[in-house]
Amino acid sequence: HVQLVESGGGSVQAGGSLRLSCAVPFSRTCLGWFRQAPGKAREGVAGIGMAKSDTYYADSVKGRFTISQNNAKNTLYLQMNDLRPDDTAMYYCAAKSAYQCGYFGNYNYWGRGTQVTVS
Repeated sequence: HVQLVESGGGSVQAGGSLRLSCAVPFSRTCLGWFRQAPGKAREGVAGIGMAKSDTYYADSVKGRFTISQNNAKNTLYLQMNDLRPDDTAMYYCAAKSAYQCGYFGNYNYWGRGTQVTVS
């Protein structure tokens, strides 16, 4: 059973920064970060194409979050700056073999999540 493993979550004050990491032990077409706040649906935050490192962002995080990958280390990152209380959520990394990395659907490999709390 393939498992993605997130790390780097924590508690931070508004305006602060965190960097999330995700160990990705295989190659797929697209990688992404998602989040789910209590009582809300899961939403796509950022996506990246593994081959060309093309990136895509939800409007709510553009200019504040940066997705990147280190293929040599099989690691996906999410740098989060200028954090706000409404960024508080469980953050998940995910992977898919389907194309269209700018589309946040059809992801079929998931991690268990890492909690981010902004106060």
